[in-house]
Amino acid sequence: MTRISAIILAAGESKRMGFPKMLLDFGGITMLEKVIRNVKAASVDDIIVVLGAYRDEILKIAEIAGVRSCYNDIYREGMLSSVQCGFRNIATITDAVLIFQGDQPLITPGVTDSVIDRYRNGDKGIVMPVYKNRRGHPLLVDRKYFGEIEKLDPGKGLRSLSEIFFEDVEEVSVDEPSILRDFDTFEEYIKAIKQT
Repeated sequence: MTRISAIILAAGESKRMGFPKMLLDFGGITMLEKVIRNVKAASVDDIIVVLGAYRDEILKIAEIAGVRSCYNDIYREGMLSSVQCGFRNIATITDAVLIFQGDQPLITPGVTDSVIDRYRNGDKGIVMPVYKNRRGHPLLVDRKYFGEIEKLDPGKGLRSLSEIFFEDVEEVSVDEPSILRDFDTFEEYIKAIKQT
């Protein structure tokens, strides 16, 4: 059976929110805890949380949740630097990696498993969910591309991987807008809380 690892990006400064959004309450637990629980409930073998801003607070959540972490000391250089940090610290024996954002607590384990199943039963090295023709998270990357992650242009970010190797991309249609939804402002957060 193929082994799947997951990277949860939680290094951001939450500038638009004004305070650490990963620590916001989401149904009695923090937003990051909700993300970790959703990932744990899917068919994932190893989870690593990438730390940056608010290192101590985020680390405490990761430790309580029983998942590993790594610290990206150049997190201010952008999200790709955190992705690269995560890839450098994933389990040695893994066949593919899923990348999650720490502010997407509404992505269900079902969506994640749909992406994993398509990877395991298909022949593509890059798999991602799609809602109404829009690509979202989590993005799955086969180990043959791990080295390519280090070469990506920080200005273009992780998405450029699927543009460079477009012939090896598989899209999984899902009926969940959550794959597109993150929380950048407090207003977005309040609206989501009222709906859940």
